[in-house]
Amino acid sequence: MSGRDLFCQPRRIRHGAALTLVFTSVLVAGAATGSFDGSDAKKPSTESVAPTGHDDVTEAAERAMADGKSPMEAAERAVSRSGDRWSAVYSQGEYEELEESLDGQYTGVGLSARRESDGRIEVTRVQPGAPAARAGIRRGDLLRSVDGEDVTGRPVTEVVSLLRGDADDAGAGSRVRLGLQRGTHTWSEVLRRARLSTDSVTVRRLARGITLIKVTAFTKGSGDRVRDAVDRAPEGGGIVLDLRGNSGGFVAEAVTAASAFLDGGLVGTYDVDGDQRVLRADPGGDTARPLVALVDGGTMSAAELLTGALQDRGRAVVVGTRTFGKGSIQMPSRLPDGSVAELTVGHYRTPAGRSVDGRGITPDLEADDGALQRAETVLSGLGHAS
Repeated sequence: MSGRDLFCQPRRIRHGAALTLVFTSVLVAGAATGSFDGSDAKKPSTESVAPTGHDDVTEAAERAMADGKSPMEAAERAVSRSGDRWSAVYSQGEYEELEESLDGQYTGVGLSARRESDGRIEVTRVQPGAPAARAGIRRGDLLRSVDGEDVTGRPVTEVVSLLRGDADDAGAGSRVRLGLQRGTHTWSEVLRRARLSTDSVTVRRLARGITLIKVTAFTKGSGDRVRDAVDRAPEGGGIVLDLRGNSGGFVAEAVTAASAFLDGGLVGTYDVDGDQRVLRADPGGDTARPLVALVDGGTMSAAELLTGALQDRGRAVVVGTRTFGKGSIQMPSRLPDGSVAELTVGHYRTPAGRSVDGRGITPDLEADDGALQRAETVLSGLGHAS
Protein backbone atom coordinates (compact mmCIF):
# COMPACT_ATOMS: atom_id res chain seq x y z
CA MET A 1 0.00 0.00 0.00
CA SER A 2 1.37 3.41 -0.81
CA GLY A 3 -1.02 6.01 0.47
CA ARG A 4 -4.11 6.47 2.56
CA ASP A 5 -7.33 8.29 1.78
CA LEU A 6 -9.63 5.99 -0.19
CA PHE A 7 -12.25 3.21 -0.13
CA CYS A 8 -14.61 0.82 -2.15
CA GLN A 9 -16.53 -2.46 -2.81
CA PRO A 10 -18.46 -4.22 -5.64
CA ARG A 11 -21.87 -5.85 -5.34
CA ARG A 12 -22.68 -9.49 -4.67
CA ILE A 13 -19.42 -11.14 -5.56
CA ARG A 14 -18.89 -14.54 -3.97
CA HIS A 15 -15.94 -16.89 -3.91
CA GLY A 16 -16.61 -19.58 -1.31
CA ALA A 17 -16.60 -17.42 1.77
CA ALA A 18 -17.31 -13.74 1.23
CA LEU A 19 -14.02 -12.17 0.19
CA THR A 20 -13.10 -8.62 1.05
CA LEU A 21 -10.47 -7.31 -1.31
CA VAL A 22 -8.68 -4.10 -0.60
CA PHE A 23 -8.21 -1.89 -3.59
CA THR A 24 -5.54 0.32 -2.06
CA SER A 25 -3.98 3.56 -3.21
CA VAL A 26 -2.35 6.54 -1.67
CA LEU A 27 -3.01 7.09 2.01
CA VAL A 28 -4.16 10.35 3.41
CA ALA A 29 -2.45 11.31 6.55
CA GLY A 30 -5.36 10.16 8.52
CA ALA A 31 -8.01 8.62 6.29
CA ALA A 32 -7.98 5.24 4.67
CA THR A 33 -7.56 4.87 0.99
CA GLY A 34 -9.25 2.09 -0.71
CA SER A 35 -11.01 -1.16 -0.34
CA PHE A 36 -12.65 -3.69 -2.56
CA ASP A 37 -15.40 -5.59 -0.82
CA GLY A 38 -16.36 -8.95 -2.23
CA SER A 39 -19.50 -9.21 -0.15
CA ASP A 40 -22.26 -6.81 0.77
CA ALA A 41 -20.39 -5.75 3.89
CA LYS A 42 -19.59 -2.10 4.37
CA LYS A 43 -16.18 -2.57 5.98
CA PRO A 44 -13.19 -4.75 5.18
CA SER A 45 -13.42 -8.23 6.60
CA THR A 46 -10.58 -10.52 7.53
CA GLU A 47 -12.77 -13.52 8.27
CA SER A 48 -12.43 -15.24 4.91
CA VAL A 49 -9.85 -17.74 3.77
CA ALA A 50 -6.76 -16.04 2.38
CA PRO A 51 -5.54 -16.99 -1.09
CA THR A 52 -2.29 -18.84 -1.56
CA GLY A 53 -0.39 -15.61 -2.08
CA HIS A 54 -0.71 -14.97 1.66
CA ASP A 55 0.85 -18.26 2.74
CA ASP A 56 4.44 -17.04 3.13
CA VAL A 57 3.43 -14.06 5.25
CA THR A 58 1.02 -16.05 7.39
CA GLU A 59 3.54 -18.84 7.94
CA ALA A 60 6.24 -16.33 8.92
CA ALA A 61 3.87 -14.76 11.45
CA GLU A 62 2.89 -18.15 12.87
CA ARG A 63 6.54 -19.22 13.25
CA ALA A 64 7.35 -15.98 15.02
CA MET A 65 4.44 -16.45 17.41
CA ALA A 66 5.60 -20.01 18.20
CA ASP A 67 9.13 -18.71 18.89
CA GLY A 68 7.86 -15.94 21.17
CA LYS A 69 8.69 -13.22 18.67
CA SER A 70 6.53 -10.52 17.07
CA PRO A 71 4.23 -11.93 14.35
CA MET A 72 3.70 -8.43 12.97
CA GLU A 73 7.43 -7.78 12.57
CA ALA A 74 7.90 -11.18 10.92
CA ALA A 75 5.04 -10.42 8.52
CA GLU A 76 6.54 -7.02 7.70
CA ARG A 77 9.86 -8.65 6.82
CA ALA A 78 8.10 -11.18 4.59
CA VAL A 79 6.21 -8.39 2.84
CA SER A 80 9.42 -6.44 2.36
CA ARG A 81 11.12 -9.47 0.78
CA SER A 82 8.21 -9.85 -1.66
CA GLY A 83 9.03 -6.51 -3.30
CA ASP A 84 5.31 -5.71 -3.61
CA ARG A 85 4.99 -1.94 -3.17
CA TRP A 86 1.25 -2.18 -2.46
CA SER A 87 1.34 -4.80 0.29
CA ALA A 88 1.25 -3.65 3.91
CA VAL A 89 0.94 -4.89 7.47
CA TYR A 90 -1.23 -3.06 10.04
CA SER A 91 -1.38 -3.37 13.78
CA GLN A 92 -4.82 -4.17 15.14
CA GLY A 93 -5.29 -0.55 16.20
CA GLU A 94 -4.20 0.79 12.81
CA TYR A 95 -6.60 -1.48 11.01
CA GLU A 96 -9.47 -0.46 13.28
CA GLU A 97 -8.68 3.16 12.40
CA LEU A 98 -8.68 2.25 8.72
CA GLU A 99 -12.13 0.70 9.11
CA GLU A 100 -13.29 3.86 10.84
CA SER A 101 -11.86 5.92 7.98
CA LEU A 102 -13.94 3.95 5.53
CA ASP A 103 -17.00 5.44 7.22
CA GLY A 104 -15.70 8.91 6.37
CA GLN A 105 -14.23 9.94 9.75
CA TYR A 106 -10.63 10.10 10.92
CA THR A 107 -8.24 11.88 13.28
CA GLY A 108 -5.34 13.52 11.52
CA VAL A 109 -4.03 16.70 9.96
CA GLY A 110 -5.87 16.50 6.63
CA LEU A 111 -3.24 15.73 4.04
CA SER A 112 -2.74 12.90 1.57
CA ALA A 113 0.70 11.69 0.61
CA ARG A 114 2.46 9.14 -1.55
CA ARG A 115 5.98 7.76 -1.75
CA GLU A 116 7.78 8.57 -4.96
CA SER A 117 10.15 6.12 -6.66
CA ASP A 118 13.14 7.85 -5.04
CA GLY A 119 11.61 7.44 -1.57
CA ARG A 120 10.45 11.03 -1.12
CA ILE A 121 7.07 11.50 0.55
CA GLU A 122 5.05 14.00 -1.49
CA VAL A 123 1.84 15.70 -0.41
CA THR A 124 -0.84 14.90 -3.00
CA ARG A 125 -3.85 16.63 -1.45
CA VAL A 126 -4.62 19.00 1.42
CA GLN A 127 -8.15 18.90 2.79
CA PRO A 128 -9.71 22.40 2.83
CA GLY A 129 -10.10 23.80 6.33
CA ALA A 130 -8.00 21.06 7.95
CA PRO A 131 -4.94 21.77 10.13
CA ALA A 132 -2.55 21.19 7.21
CA ALA A 133 -4.44 23.68 5.04
CA ARG A 134 -4.51 26.31 7.80
CA ALA A 135 -0.73 25.92 8.12
CA GLY A 136 -0.28 26.71 4.43
CA ILE A 137 0.88 23.24 3.36
CA ARG A 138 0.27 22.66 -0.35
CA ARG A 139 0.04 19.81 -2.80
CA GLY A 140 3.53 19.03 -4.11
CA ASP A 141 5.29 19.87 -0.84
CA LEU A 142 7.63 17.18 0.46
CA LEU A 143 7.15 15.72 3.93
CA ARG A 144 10.64 15.17 5.35
CA SER A 145 10.01 14.31 9.00
CA VAL A 146 7.30 13.75 11.60
CA ASP A 147 8.14 14.64 15.22
CA GLY A 148 11.82 14.55 14.32
CA GLU A 149 11.73 11.14 12.62
CA ASP A 150 12.96 11.11 9.01
CA VAL A 151 10.21 9.64 6.83
CA THR A 152 12.01 9.56 3.48
CA GLY A 153 11.99 6.03 2.11
CA ARG A 154 9.54 4.74 4.71
CA PRO A 155 6.27 3.02 3.74
CA VAL A 156 3.39 5.47 3.65
CA THR A 157 1.54 3.29 6.15
CA GLU A 158 4.28 4.07 8.68
CA VAL A 159 4.19 7.77 7.81
CA VAL A 160 0.43 7.81 8.34
CA SER A 161 0.86 6.08 11.69
CA LEU A 162 3.32 8.77 12.77
CA LEU A 163 1.03 11.56 11.61
CA ARG A 164 -1.84 10.05 13.56
CA GLY A 165 0.29 9.44 16.63
CA ASP A 166 -0.68 5.78 16.84
CA ALA A 167 2.21 4.86 19.14
CA ASP A 168 1.00 7.37 21.74
CA ASP A 169 -2.71 6.85 21.09
CA ALA A 170 -2.85 10.54 20.22
CA GLY A 171 -6.26 12.08 19.75
CA ALA A 172 -7.77 15.30 18.46
CA GLY A 173 -5.91 18.31 19.87
CA SER A 174 -2.56 16.55 20.20
CA ARG A 175 0.46 18.20 18.61
CA VAL A 176 2.61 16.92 15.76
CA ARG A 177 5.67 18.61 14.24
CA LEU A 178 6.18 18.24 10.49
CA GLY A 179 9.42 18.88 8.60
CA LEU A 180 8.58 20.13 5.10
CA GLN A 181 10.23 21.21 1.88
CA ARG A 182 9.02 23.31 -1.05
CA GLY A 183 11.62 23.68 -3.77
CA THR A 184 14.83 24.57 -1.94
CA HIS A 185 13.00 26.01 1.08
CA THR A 186 12.75 23.82 4.19
CA TRP A 187 10.73 24.60 7.30
CA SER A 188 8.77 23.00 10.13
CA GLU A 189 5.18 23.35 11.29
CA VAL A 190 3.56 22.30 14.53
CA LEU A 191 -0.04 21.22 13.92
CA ARG A 192 -2.82 20.05 16.20
CA ARG A 193 -4.57 16.90 15.06
CA ALA A 194 -8.32 17.22 14.52
CA ARG A 195 -11.33 15.01 14.05
CA LEU A 196 -12.06 15.32 10.33
CA SER A 197 -14.69 14.20 7.87
CA THR A 198 -13.84 13.01 4.39
CA ASP A 199 -16.13 15.23 2.33
CA SER A 200 -15.41 13.13 -0.71
CA VAL A 201 -18.08 14.49 -3.08
CA THR A 202 -18.70 18.18 -3.72
CA VAL A 203 -20.96 19.73 -6.34
CA ARG A 204 -21.06 23.22 -7.86
CA ARG A 205 -22.60 24.88 -10.87
CA LEU A 206 -20.50 26.34 -13.67
CA ALA A 207 -21.50 28.58 -16.56
CA ARG A 208 -23.88 27.40 -19.29
CA GLY A 209 -25.71 24.95 -17.04
CA ILE A 210 -22.66 22.73 -16.48
CA THR A 211 -22.46 20.76 -13.21
CA LEU A 212 -19.05 20.04 -11.69
CA ILE A 213 -18.96 16.89 -9.52
CA LYS A 214 -15.66 16.57 -7.65
CA VAL A 215 -14.91 13.14 -6.12
CA THR A 216 -11.75 13.01 -4.00
CA ALA A 217 -12.17 9.39 -2.81
CA PHE A 218 -14.72 6.60 -3.07
CA THR A 219 -15.74 6.50 0.58
CA LYS A 220 -18.92 4.92 1.92
CA GLY A 221 -21.94 6.48 0.21
CA SER A 222 -19.96 8.47 -2.35
CA GLY A 223 -21.44 6.55 -5.30
CA ASP A 224 -24.98 7.46 -4.24
CA ARG A 225 -23.95 11.10 -3.81
CA VAL A 226 -22.64 11.14 -7.38
CA ARG A 227 -25.93 9.65 -8.59
CA ASP A 228 -27.93 12.24 -6.63
CA ALA A 229 -25.82 15.03 -8.13
CA VAL A 230 -26.52 13.73 -11.64
CA ASP A 231 -30.26 13.54 -10.90
CA ARG A 232 -30.26 17.15 -9.63
CA ALA A 233 -28.21 18.57 -12.52
CA PRO A 234 -30.05 21.14 -14.69
CA GLU A 235 -31.83 19.72 -17.72
CA GLY A 236 -29.75 20.09 -20.87
CA GLY A 237 -26.55 20.85 -19.00
CA GLY A 238 -23.38 18.84 -19.26
CA ILE A 239 -21.38 17.32 -16.40
CA VAL A 240 -17.71 17.50 -15.49
CA LEU A 241 -16.72 14.54 -13.29
CA ASP A 242 -13.52 15.69 -11.60
CA LEU A 243 -11.42 12.70 -10.50
CA ARG A 244 -8.13 14.55 -10.23
CA GLY A 245 -6.27 13.58 -7.09
CA ASN A 246 -8.77 10.80 -6.35
CA SER A 247 -6.72 8.11 -4.59
CA GLY A 248 -9.34 5.38 -4.99
CA GLY A 249 -11.59 3.64 -2.51
CA PHE A 250 -14.43 1.16 -2.38
CA VAL A 251 -14.85 -0.44 -5.77
CA ALA A 252 -18.58 -0.83 -5.18
CA GLU A 253 -18.82 2.94 -4.77
CA ALA A 254 -16.98 3.45 -8.06
CA VAL A 255 -19.36 0.96 -9.70
CA THR A 256 -22.33 2.85 -8.25
CA ALA A 257 -20.90 6.08 -9.64
CA ALA A 258 -20.49 4.40 -13.04
CA SER A 259 -24.14 3.33 -12.82
CA ALA A 260 -25.13 7.01 -12.74
CA PHE A 261 -23.84 7.35 -16.32
CA LEU A 262 -24.37 3.88 -17.82
CA ASP A 263 -27.42 1.79 -18.57
CA GLY A 264 -26.01 -1.42 -17.13
CA GLY A 265 -23.20 -3.34 -18.77
CA LEU A 266 -19.56 -3.98 -18.01
CA VAL A 267 -17.54 -1.68 -15.74
CA GLY A 268 -14.47 -3.90 -15.53
CA THR A 269 -13.07 -7.29 -14.68
CA TYR A 270 -10.62 -8.38 -12.03
CA ASP A 271 -8.84 -11.58 -11.09
CA VAL A 272 -8.05 -13.14 -7.75
CA ASP A 273 -5.28 -15.73 -8.03
CA GLY A 274 -6.21 -16.20 -11.70
CA ASP A 275 -9.96 -16.55 -11.11
CA GLN A 276 -11.70 -13.81 -13.14
CA ARG A 277 -14.69 -11.83 -11.81
CA VAL A 278 -16.95 -9.26 -13.47
CA LEU A 279 -18.15 -5.84 -12.32
CA ARG A 280 -21.39 -4.55 -13.87
CA ALA A 281 -23.26 -1.26 -13.65
CA ASP A 282 -26.88 -1.11 -12.58
CA PRO A 283 -29.33 -0.26 -15.40
CA GLY A 284 -31.07 3.08 -15.70
CA GLY A 285 -28.19 5.59 -15.67
CA ASP A 286 -28.19 8.87 -17.61
CA THR A 287 -26.62 8.00 -20.95
CA ALA A 288 -27.63 11.16 -22.84
CA ARG A 289 -26.12 14.01 -20.87
CA PRO A 290 -22.67 15.15 -22.16
CA LEU A 291 -19.90 14.07 -19.81
CA VAL A 292 -16.23 14.95 -19.39
CA ALA A 293 -14.01 13.15 -16.87
CA LEU A 294 -11.02 15.10 -15.53
CA VAL A 295 -7.97 13.06 -14.48
CA ASP A 296 -4.33 13.54 -13.54
CA GLY A 297 -1.36 11.68 -12.09
CA GLY A 298 -3.12 11.52 -8.73
CA THR A 299 -6.10 9.62 -10.17
CA MET A 300 -5.67 6.10 -8.84
CA SER A 301 -7.12 2.67 -8.32
CA ALA A 302 -10.94 2.64 -8.17
CA ALA A 303 -10.95 6.09 -9.82
CA GLU A 304 -8.98 4.62 -12.72
CA LEU A 305 -11.46 1.74 -12.90
CA LEU A 306 -14.31 4.26 -13.31
CA THR A 307 -12.36 6.36 -15.82
CA GLY A 308 -11.51 3.32 -17.92
CA ALA A 309 -15.13 2.18 -17.97
CA LEU A 310 -16.45 5.57 -19.08
CA GLN A 311 -13.73 5.86 -21.73
CA ASP A 312 -14.02 2.34 -23.12
CA ARG A 313 -17.82 2.52 -23.22
CA GLY A 314 -17.67 5.82 -25.14
CA ARG A 315 -19.61 7.55 -22.38
CA ALA A 316 -17.14 10.32 -21.48
CA VAL A 317 -14.40 12.40 -23.03
CA VAL A 318 -11.41 12.05 -20.71
CA VAL A 319 -9.39 15.26 -20.28
CA GLY A 320 -6.20 15.84 -18.30
CA THR A 321 -2.93 13.96 -17.86
CA ARG A 322 -2.06 10.27 -17.62
CA THR A 323 -3.40 8.61 -14.48
CA PHE A 324 -1.24 6.99 -11.81
CA GLY A 325 -1.45 3.34 -12.92
CA LYS A 326 -2.50 1.45 -9.80
CA GLY A 327 -4.53 -1.52 -10.99
CA SER A 328 -3.75 -4.18 -8.40
CA ILE A 329 -6.04 -5.63 -5.75
CA GLN A 330 -5.18 -6.39 -2.15
CA MET A 331 -6.86 -8.79 0.26
CA PRO A 332 -6.53 -8.57 4.05
CA SER A 333 -6.05 -11.52 6.39
CA ARG A 334 -5.80 -11.61 10.17
CA LEU A 335 -2.45 -12.66 11.70
CA PRO A 336 -2.06 -14.57 15.01
CA ASP A 337 -1.52 -11.41 17.12
CA GLY A 338 -4.53 -9.59 15.64
CA SER A 339 -2.54 -7.55 13.15
CA VAL A 340 -3.59 -7.58 9.51
CA ALA A 341 -1.55 -8.34 6.38
CA GLU A 342 -2.81 -6.86 3.13
CA LEU A 343 -1.23 -8.43 0.03
CA THR A 344 -1.75 -8.18 -3.69
CA VAL A 345 -3.86 -11.03 -5.06
CA GLY A 346 -4.80 -9.84 -8.55
CA HIS A 347 -5.35 -7.04 -11.05
CA TYR A 348 -8.28 -5.41 -12.79
CA ARG A 349 -8.91 -4.56 -16.43
CA THR A 350 -11.15 -2.06 -18.19
CA PRO A 351 -14.13 -3.22 -20.29
CA ALA A 352 -11.88 -3.29 -23.38
CA GLY A 353 -9.42 -5.55 -21.55
CA ARG A 354 -6.80 -2.90 -20.89
CA SER A 355 -4.51 -3.36 -17.92
CA VAL A 356 -4.02 -0.19 -15.90
CA ASP A 357 -1.32 -1.35 -13.50
CA GLY A 358 1.95 0.42 -14.22
CA ARG A 359 0.45 2.06 -17.31
CA GLY A 360 -2.33 4.34 -16.20
CA ILE A 361 -5.00 5.68 -18.52
CA THR A 362 -4.14 8.11 -21.31
CA PRO A 363 -6.73 10.91 -21.64
CA ASP A 364 -8.48 11.61 -24.91
CA LEU A 365 -7.34 15.23 -24.68
CA GLU A 366 -4.14 16.26 -22.90
CA ALA A 367 -4.49 19.27 -20.58
CA ASP A 368 -2.78 20.32 -17.38
CA ASP A 369 -3.27 23.71 -15.75
CA GLY A 370 -6.24 24.64 -17.93
CA ALA A 371 -7.95 21.24 -17.73
CA LEU A 372 -11.26 22.51 -16.31
CA GLN A 373 -11.53 25.24 -18.95
CA ARG A 374 -10.75 22.65 -21.60
CA ALA A 375 -13.52 20.43 -20.21
CA GLU A 376 -16.02 23.29 -20.40
CA THR A 377 -14.99 23.94 -23.99
CA VAL A 378 -15.46 20.26 -24.86
CA LEU A 379 -18.95 20.23 -23.34
CA SER A 380 -19.88 23.35 -25.28
CA GLY A 381 -18.67 21.67 -28.46
CA LEU A 382 -20.86 18.66 -27.75
CA GLY A 383 -23.80 21.04 -28.16
CA HIS A 384 -25.86 20.23 -25.06
CA ALA A 385 -24.50 22.78 -22.59
CA SER A 386 -26.79 25.78 -22.83
